[in-house]
Amino acid sequence: MNKTTFTATLLAGLLAAVAANADCSYPRAPSGLPDGATATQEEMVGGMKTIKEYNAKVTAYLSCLDMEMNSRIEAAGADAPADQIEQIKAIHTKRHNAAVEELEANAARFNEQVKVYKAREKKSSNDTPRKPQSLFALSTENLSSLAAVF
Repeated sequence: MNKTTFTATLLAGLLAAVAANADCSYPRAPSGLPDGATATQEEMVGGMKTIKEYNAKVTAYLSCLDMEMNSRIEAAGADAPADQIEQIKAIHTKRHNAAVEELEANAARFNEQVKVYKAREKKSSNDTPRKPQSLFALSTENLSSLAAVF
């Protein structure tokens, strides 16, 4: 392989790697997730949708990173030193793990707010008076069991 061919191949590989990198846009974490202590049910549902959308964006980003890594390895060529390939993989792993960790942290924050919301809803349902029909049904059942004893 002459010097011109080698340079052209190297340049094409670098351009492919840069193009692949340009496509992998790190997804922005959602902001303004609902506060479970004050949110309405609609706001909590909206928060859930936001987290699901963010999850889909992170999943797409991770797929892009995989393609980018493969493109860089391919651009490095079959004769690339093993340490260069390992460095490409290490960078990929760091970027991958950072995105996953941020996703997990956001999901955990939202899940905590869901717990707060559910606890608030449970408390408010415990504060409502019991309906007389349920008391009557309970009394009738107790009378029936008492009648069976006598």
